[in-house]
Amino acid sequence: MNKKQPYMNVGAAILFVIFGLLFFVLLYRFYSIQITGEVGGQPLTAKAQQKYSKEGMIQAARGDILDRNGEIVAEDAAAYTLIAILDKKMTTNSKKPKHVKDPSKTAKQLSQVIDMDESEIYRILTAGIKKGRFQVELGKAGKDISHQTKKKIEALGLPGITFIRDSKRFYPNGIFASHLVGYKESLKQDDGTYKTVSMGIEKQMDDELTGKNGKINYESDLWGYLLPDGEEKITPAQNGNDIYLTLDKKIQTFLEDAMDQAVKQYKPKKIIAIVADPKTGQILAMGQRPTFHPKTKEGIDKSWYNEAIETSFEPGSTMKIFTLAAAIQENKFDLNEKYPSGSYQVTPKDQAIHDHNGSGWGSITYLEGVQRSSNVAFAKIAKEKLGFDKFREYLSKFGFDKPTGIELPGETSGKIQYTYPIEKITTAYGQGTAITAIQQIQAATAIANDGKMLKPHVVEKIVNHDTGKTIKEVTPEVVSTPISAATARKVRDILETVVTSPKGTGGRYKIDGYSVAGKTGTANIPGSGGRYLQGPNSYMFSFLGMAPKDNPKLIVYVAVQEPELKGEETGQGAIPVSAIFNPVMQNSLHYLNIQPSTVVKAAVNKLPKLKGQSVEETVKSLNASGYDTVVLGSGTKITGQLPEAGTAVLEGEKVIIQTDGDLIAPDMTGWSLRDVMKIANLAGLKLNPKGKGYVVQQNLKPKAVLRDGDILIVDLKTPEEQWEEAKKANKDEQGKTEENSEDKVQD
Repeated sequence: MNKKQPYMNVGAAILFVIFGLLFFVLLYRFYSIQITGEVGGQPLTAKAQQKYSKEGMIQAARGDILDRNGEIVAEDAAAYTLIAILDKKMTTNSKKPKHVKDPSKTAKQLSQVIDMDESEIYRILTAGIKKGRFQVELGKAGKDISHQTKKKIEALGLPGITFIRDSKRFYPNGIFASHLVGYKESLKQDDGTYKTVSMGIEKQMDDELTGKNGKINYESDLWGYLLPDGEEKITPAQNGNDIYLTLDKKIQTFLEDAMDQAVKQYKPKKIIAIVADPKTGQILAMGQRPTFHPKTKEGIDKSWYNEAIETSFEPGSTMKIFTLAAAIQENKFDLNEKYPSGSYQVTPKDQAIHDHNGSGWGSITYLEGVQRSSNVAFAKIAKEKLGFDKFREYLSKFGFDKPTGIELPGETSGKIQYTYPIEKITTAYGQGTAITAIQQIQAATAIANDGKMLKPHVVEKIVNHDTGKTIKEVTPEVVSTPISAATARKVRDILETVVTSPKGTGGRYKIDGYSVAGKTGTANIPGSGGRYLQGPNSYMFSFLGMAPKDNPKLIVYVAVQEPELKGEETGQGAIPVSAIFNPVMQNSLHYLNIQPSTVVKAAVNKLPKLKGQSVEETVKSLNASGYDTVVLGSGTKITGQLPEAGTAVLEGEKVIIQTDGDLIAPDMTGWSLRDVMKIANLAGLKLNPKGKGYVVQQNLKPKAVLRDGDILIVDLKTPEEQWEEAKKANKDEQGKTEENSEDKVQD
């Protein structure tokens, strides 16, 4: 034992020294950390803060897009993506499964709610199960699920079926100035990343519409729960600003409906149409065909470009408006001066140009040349009256050689071909040189606004989404004054005769009660090999008009390319163009409460006694006096009349005359109830009217024999009701019924 004692003492001493050193190292480390607050160069406080501090994002809402009256055009709304949980591990209680337990039943019931075949749903579910997927989505049909559809699916109580909530851009009006408004969406790429695609106002005003996300910082425990005394810091989200457009929802709807009707009836390859306020430069409506649905993107592959902004084309004879204005401004236009129409050769080396009928109309005045849309007249004006250099100056003054600067992406400029003499004269009547529709609208404001040319705008103002405070308001901007007010008035007077004169090419554009000033256009379409397309319908037909003529409130431009015109309509491009221009202009003027330019007071006369007179002679006499005569019967002698003899009758009022033969039912479609009552009284019918307004249907068919005591049932509707029904029927037929408004309800 004694021999081992020295060794034990040495070992103990060594251990003492080792533990003593460790103690001093730990003590040093402790005080070092206390003093510096760092470990390995890393601050402990920051590390602790990083470990227990959490940060969450507060999503900012994208701004709304509205029309001039505050009607929603685009907004953010709740949308859901449907997912199916396939992993059995998600189910901990067999009585309450949390995964898809029965793929067959799930597929069958889901197919009744979403637009997807039962077999396809079943295939996706079973394929996902075989591959051991945790969850699967159901493709396009399972995306952008509305709140209403979500509720229907939830009511099915299908295990494993759940939703991911998202914010989706919502366009409540469907096809509505689609290329102008545009859209914005994020598309998932093959590599899992997302690509943003946008167009129109959604693209141009993206910086204004996009908000700034907020954040929330808070202290939590290891499991992420908020600490009772933890600090919380919130940085609020800044929602995007709202954009108010100059569009008017009512006028835009007039335009969309008119274009739909024209497409249905004439099947053109393209339509471009714009409605503008010449006093402000504001675009009230803009549309085109083909178009697309901003929600489904159906049709986007056929019409990516905004044709009114991004496409330049040969305008045709609408360009003659501005050649005429330049000549009048320079005092080089004499209405009564005559010239030889037919053909014109600008130089001996150049090929002669011709009037559209090939041979012209002999020696005619320049006024008639304008009315007949003579190419020769405007070629001579450009070369012999104005001179090529002066005419070129006016092309710039009217803005044809630069973009307008409208608030839309991708605007192109005109392509003025002005090198050779032949190009200079063809530019004068709208061939060779290419310009955009919006450039024509801008130039036309100078004619309609007494010489002041206004920059076109589609944005009215920018408003803070949260406070409602206007951040920016767009005011009318005069960009040029190419002509005087006197010249503008004279141009409008001449352009009115294009519509009213029997020699004019614009006879189809007359609108009851309003004076229209405008110009027709028929432009060649370039084809392959540098040649123009051939055929009577192979043109861009157009009309640029304004009304009322003395103080225009609206400018409407319509262009229709290659419509399918058959029979007697072949080559008559004014037919489809006027089918759009006339209802849009007329309905818009009425909607804006623009009083008719001319109101003719109806003549009031007392109706003579007609009984016993010859039917044939009486009808001729009454029609000549301006009455609308309806013969009730097949005889030759008059036996009764309404209104009665001596009654004061307005010119144009229906006069019903009864004959001695069988009484035949007339077609009463469009009649007022007052006129229907005349028929009922004379024929002894029992009248049963339904509704108010004008007749749309009658139970006794036209040309049916009427008998005393028959019941006459007529359905009446107001013009507003008839217009709404026609609009709805047209949209139903094309499968474009607007989405149910309940889809906008957010969760």
